[in-house]
This record gives sequence, C-alpha cells and structure tokens, in this order.
Amino acid sequence: MPEAHPTDPIVAAFEPHRGRLRGVAYRVLGSHADAEDVVQEAWLRLSRQDTGAIENLGGWLTTVVGRISLDVLRSGRTRPEVALDDQLPEFTATPDDAPAQKDRVALGDSVGLALLTVLDSLRPDERLAFVLHDVFAVSHRETGAIIGKSADATKMLTSRARRKVQAAHRPASAGPQQREVVQAFLAAAGEGRFERLLQVLHPEVKFTVLTPEGQFVTLGATEVATRARVAGRAARGHATTVNGRPGVISWSDEGTPLSLLTFAVADGRITEITAVVDPAELALMNLPVPV
Repeated sequence: MPEAHPTDPIVAAFEPHRGRLRGVAYRVLGSHADAEDVVQEAWLRLSRQDTGAIENLGGWLTTVVGRISLDVLRSGRTRPEVALDDQLPEFTATPDDAPAQKDRVALGDSVGLALLTVLDSLRPDERLAFVLHDVFAVSHRETGAIIGKSADATKMLTSRARRKVQAAHRPASAGPQQREVVQAFLAAAGEGRFERLLQVLHPEVKFTVLTPEGQFVTLGATEVATRARVAGRAARGHATTVNGRPGVISWSDEGTPLSLLTFAVADGRITEITAVVDPAELALMNLPVPV
C-alpha cells in the first residue's frame, strides 16, 4: 500500500472498508496474495478520485474490487496458494442464538473454504455473483451492474452458483449432539478431568493453536488432553457456529475477543480443535459481539 500520512482524508475514508474489501477479494479469488493486490489497486484508484464526489464510498469500492477481481479471474492471473493444510482457514462466526438465514443454508459461514474446493466448477461471473450477494448482501441489481448483467439474470446466476457450492461442499451444521460433545470436553478441561477428556477426544485428534508467536500443532489424545487448559478457559464463552462447526468465543470484560475455538466432531468424538488466541488475528475476524 502506498505510504500516506495517517491523517490523510483518503486514508481515513478507505481504512474502514479495508477488511470488507479484502474479504470480498479473497473469497472471489481464493488467494490472499491476489486479494491484497486487488485491495491495493482499489486504493490507488481511490487516490486518483475526488472522494467528496463519491456518494456511496462503500458501494464504489465494492464495485471497483469486484470488477478488478473479475478481470483477474477471467485473465487466469490468479496465483497458486500454498497447500490448504499449511494455512489457517478463514473463519466466519455466527452466534447460535442469531436468526437463521433460510436462503443461505450456512454457505456464507464456510464460503472461503467452499469456494476454494469448487474453484474450477464456478465461472468467474458465477463466483463473483455468489460472493457479493450471498456473503456480503450486495443486491442483485448492484451485482449485475458490476458483472454487466440485469438484476434478473444475476439472480439466476447466483442461484446456479449456490447450487454448485451446495453440491460440492455443504458443511454439516453444529447440531445438538456435536454441541454436547464439545460441552463435555470444555467441562472436563475446566475441571481438569483427564480421563474424561480422553473419552471425548479421538485418539488421533489434532489441536492447532494460533498465537502471536506462530502456529503450534499438537497431535494425539493424550497430548491434547494435557494441553486442554487453553480450551478450558473458554468454557464460559459464548456458543457460536464457525464455518458450520460448533465453536466458542471468549471475551474480556472490556468487550475484546480473547479466543476463538472451533471443533470438528465425528462419531461422538472430537477429531480436530483450532484455537485462535492471537489478538491481531482475532481483531481481523469481525467476530459477533455478545449481547
């Protein structure tokens, strides 16, 4: 990003939109590097504009990022990412007591991973329409203006893309049985009940912790049970669904997120746990604040 003084009015106008723009570009392109390039290009284009003449800056920037991303997709200039196993996935958390979104069937919660898995099955315009409408709630009319189609045609395009994503990657919802297993694990971790932890952990469970110092992985039920105090502190957190999986968000008294945990459960046992305790990463996630 070009250097600019923090009091520059263009910086002040752009910064509140940066996270959302990065999210749009990443989910469309499936590449963090390309997403950063697109956001930088949007910044450059804004710097050449009279911001006072832009009536809806958020909409203007979304249009710019959408069109640049579409150009990148159509030109085939996206860069290969490192293996997915080497990345921490994008997380989208939805409070368990939030109203259900009937039309989106949890696809928005897992769209980052979903789009990466069906990258080759979606045409560029399908992918952009799906991301803008189903994830970022951009209207069909506005999305159509970006991709050059009518609102009705864009609606059909989005529906077709949604069906493809559903068929390729429909995440299991965080059902009651999965929640019971997670709550049993958290209770046992909080009470230090080692044997109970072993009962709810799969023998080959994987525990990934993202800290300010880096990402650390622990394998195996015995080792994970030994380190489960990290998870135990989240027992009093707020239940959430993260990418279609059960999760827990813990908050400080000041309203700052302390940790995000997400769990994979199969056959009554936890097979994978991811804990994010890096304040910088948590700050970027736009986590839902408890009410």
